[in-house]
Amino acid sequence: MTEAPLAAVDSTPLIVEQHNHVLVLTINRPDARNAIDLAVTEALGDAIEAVEADPSVRAVILTGTGDKSFCAGADLKAIARGENLLPSTGKRAQWGFAGYTSHHISKPTIAAVNGAALGGGTELVLASDLAVASTGAIFGLPEVKRGIIAGAGGVFRLPLQIPRKIAYELMFTGAPIDAERALELGLVNRVVAADEVLATAIALANSIAENAPLAVQASKRVAQQIVDGVVVSEERLWEISTEERACVRESDDAKEGPRAFAEKRSPVWTAR
Repeated sequence: MTEAPLAAVDSTPLIVEQHNHVLVLTINRPDARNAIDLAVTEALGDAIEAVEADPSVRAVILTGTGDKSFCAGADLKAIARGENLLPSTGKRAQWGFAGYTSHHISKPTIAAVNGAALGGGTELVLASDLAVASTGAIFGLPEVKRGIIAGAGGVFRLPLQIPRKIAYELMFTGAPIDAERALELGLVNRVVAADEVLATAIALANSIAENAPLAVQASKRVAQQIVDGVVVSEERLWEISTEERACVRESDDAKEGPRAFAEKRSPVWTAR
């Protein structure tokens, strides 16, 4: 194992390790169930940007520290404190949630889901090309329970990746599904024991890395319609998602949801 040539990446919120041609990026906030804050967003986004320009990396794995949570989504306590989770200006502002969900690169990405992947965690899985999950992993978009919407691509990517009516049920109820159900629906590629998740993801990544890198990368760009770092077919969907998310975020309910979460009580919705 050797360190990746990404000296600018902060190793505190994000652990960066390179295994031959495979780069493993580990969200490192176990005390917050690997929830995403601004520090993670900047570190992960910078790492993904460096990956695209690094010919030694042919596949990327995203995972989380520990075995309880892959990623709990947005840090709602940080939101309740009024903190921003996304950079407001510059190139980083274009990369989306966690610096990842609208950061389109040619290198294949694999989510190694080592535990709960709710909300933004599921959106990270949806933004990844492949996924390996532990038997104890759970997925879902519970944002409606917090007065917000899944604004990091979840509301349009989920219906494209699993049967539409099942996707709508998950989106409208906020109910989670387990790993086996996710496998049945095609949301993940493999389900393995918790202690085998990373090794399985690395083996899958190595099987990709054995192939001609330019051919693999071109195949991904064509399949996903990536042109100059933009997925052409998603441009209008992102616009709609951003507009709706902005409207909902200005509501009283959007403030009540994170506040109720932080205060460990049931929210009181006013539909205002």
